[in-house]
Amino acid sequence: MSQPRSRREFFRDGCCGFGGLALAALAYEEQARAASGVNPTQAAKAAGSNPLAPKATHLPAKARATVFLFMAGGPSHVDSYDEKPLLKKLDGQKRPAAFGEVKYQFVESTARLLGSRRTFRKYGESGISVSDLFPQTAQCIDDIAVIKSCYGDMVVHSAAQYELFSGRTVPGFPSMGSWLTYGLGSESQSLPAYVVMPDPKGALEAGQPMYNPGFLPAIYQPTMFRPGARPVLNLDLPQHVTTEQRRRTLQFLREMNQSQASPLDDELNARLSAYDVAFRMQTAAPELFDLSRETKETLDLYGVGREPTDDYGRRCLMARKLVEAGVRFTCVVSGGGPGNMQWDAHGDIEENHLRKAAETDQPVAALLTDLKRRGLLDTTLVLWGGEFGRSPEAQSGRGRDHHNLGFTMWMAGGGIKGGRTVGATDDIGLKAIEKPCHFRDIHATLLHQMGLDQHKLTFPHLGRDERLTFLDGRVIDEIL
Repeated sequence: MSQPRSRREFFRDGCCGFGGLALAALAYEEQARAASGVNPTQAAKAAGSNPLAPKATHLPAKARATVFLFMAGGPSHVDSYDEKPLLKKLDGQKRPAAFGEVKYQFVESTARLLGSRRTFRKYGESGISVSDLFPQTAQCIDDIAVIKSCYGDMVVHSAAQYELFSGRTVPGFPSMGSWLTYGLGSESQSLPAYVVMPDPKGALEAGQPMYNPGFLPAIYQPTMFRPGARPVLNLDLPQHVTTEQRRRTLQFLREMNQSQASPLDDELNARLSAYDVAFRMQTAAPELFDLSRETKETLDLYGVGREPTDDYGRRCLMARKLVEAGVRFTCVVSGGGPGNMQWDAHGDIEENHLRKAAETDQPVAALLTDLKRRGLLDTTLVLWGGEFGRSPEAQSGRGRDHHNLGFTMWMAGGGIKGGRTVGATDDIGLKAIEKPCHFRDIHATLLHQMGLDQHKLTFPHLGRDERLTFLDGRVIDEIL
């Protein structure tokens, strides 16, 4: 005869039995709903469908692809697109108390204001002022909307980079590239939907987590390209291996993996999908990575083959080719490794920014020019900027510290009205005072142009429907 059980034993067994079944059912239901964007019953019927298949948009889409030109480390707004005559006039003086207080990382209380040494000119029919750091990008200013009142919540690189990409200041949340891929799927069968091209000089403070899908299924992770002439290795089939042999091998591996696979094992499903994409890249996309197929005029336009533009020029040209091939989101990083290898001008703003601008100005202008002449700019949203700006006050006399309270980003293409500016910082570039635009507003605008409603693009996680903008983001209507 069995022994009577205590209440504790009863509830323990219940949780591991009927309760466990209920929990498993709920988990499956939640995952199915998340994977399809529809209700759980519809999701169950759609089980086994390709999660990267193109999906319908919530809104009429103005753009079908995004290229983010990430200036890692934080380019100075007051030395690039936000001219401040008063700052130059007050050079070497203490900041007037009327501008208020701010918190920096390294600038001391005895610091003096540092006027820009750059020369500004008005360009295009719009007459927007741009510094001599970017003379070639300035020629495209009538296609660019300059957002002068950006701000974020953090003044350290890692947290600011997480917020720039995911809307949160801690790792573990999906990047905007992953959200777009989750919401829209892929237009290409032979290429990944989301690509990151890091700077060859090294990693950034936030590391790869800032690009990652967080709690989204792993299939929405980015593909990281290598620097140099061969961004993807092993694109050619091995000697004596035919395409049909490789296809049969991959099919065998898929059948073996799926024989014991759970439909909720998104890590395995992501790996299987990666194998499929890799095979299609071997058979259908090698020519995409061969820049020798481009005309000399195009290579010269991007500055490929000469310094200091060769590296960033190659990657911007590759971004254009990826857009043509249907890749949804491409991030082209400028800056990597130790601080001064980024736009992180603590020691000498002149040396740092002249060097980084010389590497990127021509390739950025070439990308805009090339997209436009190929009829792609209208449907490609280009975003430029870093995780913050630089301080109006000097650090160590010649450098500028991190500055998150007011800085500049810009957008072009993808339904954006160029030749205009939005917002403003105060007269020394300290704080955004007119139409402030948080990172969540940048995200909301990006989603809107890609045809996605920030409130409908959600994923259930830990009991709540998460989204990229977290709090409500404001679509920046002034540039649409």
